Amino acid sequence: MNELSHVDESGSVRMVDVGAKPLSRRRAVARGEVRMSPDTARQLRELPKGDALTTAQLAGIMAAKRTSELIPLCHPLPLSHVGVELEVHEDRVAITGVAETTAQTGVEMEALTAVTVAALTVYDMAKAIDKAMVIGEVTLVEKTKEVVV
Repeated sequence: MNELSHVDESGSVRMVDVGAKPLSRRRAVARGEVRMSPDTARQLRELPKGDALTTAQLAGIMAAKRTSELIPLCHPLPLSHVGVELEVHEDRVAITGVAETTAQTGVEMEALTAVTVAALTVYDMAKAIDKAMVIGEVTLVEKTKEVVV
């Protein structure tokens, strides 16, 4: 693919017309991380269950559901599943986001949005104790499509 999908022949931006495409079961998985000091990671691990990481998980899920409101040319999608998992490691929080739908276009942006907003929420929760955190490596790691018959 050598052309930008959201730009027409004259160079104007446009929403892609997916009306003629068949319905497909679609799934996308994205990953990202928030790098931090080992002390910050330790403090996050020691919090009672349901605090910062659950807040970030819920923020990611809520963001995926609102992707079309945040990214101007994304189609609103009927999401059948959104999952966000956060795992605290020695010096980072690893985040995985999964989005699924049966629709005429993919859910990559929803999975990426879920991971990004979850990462921003972790950052927000820990910024008072770690000014050097870095959000990074948000990437799409899987994308599948099965035509619905």
